[in-house]
Amino acid sequence: MKKMTRCTLRCGLYIVLICCIWPFTLWAVENSECFDCHSDESLTKESTSNILQVEITESLYVDEEKFNHSIHNLNDITCVDCHSDIEELNYDEEVPHAIYLQAVVCASCHEESGEEFKSSVHMEMRNKGITMTCYACHGYHYVHQIEGASVAERTNSVCLKCHNPYQYHEWLPAGDSHFAFVECVVCHAPDVPRHINLRFFDLVTNKFYNGDDLLKILGIDYDEFMPTFDKNKDEIINSGEFDDLVLMLKHKKIRTIFHAELVADVDSIAHQIHRGSAQKTCGNCHAADSPYFNAVSILLTMDDGTVERYNVERSVLESYHVNHFYLLGGTRIKLLDKLGLLIIVGGVCGAFGHLSVRLLTRPIRRRREENDK
Repeated sequence: MKKMTRCTLRCGLYIVLICCIWPFTLWAVENSECFDCHSDESLTKESTSNILQVEITESLYVDEEKFNHSIHNLNDITCVDCHSDIEELNYDEEVPHAIYLQAVVCASCHEESGEEFKSSVHMEMRNKGITMTCYACHGYHYVHQIEGASVAERTNSVCLKCHNPYQYHEWLPAGDSHFAFVECVVCHAPDVPRHINLRFFDLVTNKFYNGDDLLKILGIDYDEFMPTFDKNKDEIINSGEFDDLVLMLKHKKIRTIFHAELVADVDSIAHQIHRGSAQKTCGNCHAADSPYFNAVSILLTMDDGTVERYNVERSVLESYHVNHFYLLGGTRIKLLDKLGLLIIVGGVCGAFGHLSVRLLTRPIRRRREENDK
């Protein structure tokens, strides 16, 4: 009787649990249902949900292929996870959900970023009547993994939407080089961690190699990269091992250089941007012991935007294989140092040789002078 009672109780609990879960499973809105309407490029609405709060015609079209490659979709975030006020769709209505939806609150998931943003200069813009939202910078539906993105991809997709770098950087020497190889956030969020990304650039095809393409050429996979080149097994590729990598690529008929870029870590504190707090001291970068170059890594980017990092020694930045990244006092190119030393030694040897010849031939010159008299 006791066994029967326990069995009945257990079954009853299972039934109750299934009954509780079943309605949510039954009525869950799938992304495919959203794309039934939002894949229409002509779908629009009048909206004031922009930073200037003026009425504009806003497109409601969502490119399904681009959305499928977004970081949210790759992490199984559905449309209604963000648009949480849509609980079900009613196809008897012309618009199957409420016409005006609540604004998406990104900080409900990205809590730390939201806290950092609260005291930033972008939040302070709201005091001027400008509503600055997360998606004003990061976009709506196509948020991508930026860890493997280049400086150009990062700044073009975020900062350059509003800011013209040439308007306020007259004081900055070699502005074009800084804008091309240093991410804005590196200077404008002084507390954010930074690192150097080294990316493979093919001199023949004029393109960057992603991780899959490069490893296919080398005939290895991601797990074999470090064991192949890290001969001393210290989990860091030193200068000699770096040269071995370049040599192996040459044997594979690949003529490559490495583009080095100074970027900020993907960190919540990157949202802490304050007026007047930007780095303007050249010595922070342009010094032999600058901490900005302590973290250097080879970056292999995968098709989905995720990356694999392989640590390399800071001294690799001195290699002539690294292009467009000569920082006076911060990095030194050994080949140039050797050529400079050779010029100095040659000059000293030439002067010493000339003096020696003059001293050795002095008796001969005296006799000639006497004979001429």
